[in-house]
Amino acid sequence: MVTLADARRVIAAAEKKAVEIGQPMNIAVADAGGNLVSHVRMDNAWLGSIDISIKKAYTSRAFDITTRDLATHSQSGGQFFGIHASNDGKIMIFAGGIPLKKDGKVVGAIGVSGGSGDQDHAVAEAGAAAF
Repeated sequence: MVTLADARRVIAAAEKKAVEIGQPMNIAVADAGGNLVSHVRMDNAWLGSIDISIKKAYTSRAFDITTRDLATHSQSGGQFFGIHASNDGKIMIFAGGIPLKKDGKVVGAIGVSGGSGDQDHAVAEAGAAAF
């Protein structure tokens, strides 16, 4: 289970990393059902990344994989090619989504959007590490 307190701790750690790298981000945390628990849009973060961060968290939880890894497998000729068109457009196939695990079991996810793929993933990693 991902509580609101958990989500706030994850978001705080992710925000700290975003500040360190100088990139404002949208940060979302989802529960085991892929439902939004909490979201933060840092000052000056892109408006278009609100939806993307939430969908990255959903995607990561829905498939229990980082969105960066899913992107690798969803390119033309890959085993998941076309997956981005599933789930009524809720699937994001670029870096920034990471499952949150407790005792080895996926119980939620973080989704981050607002920078490059590498920046989004690094901020998501910092948040996930705080879980």
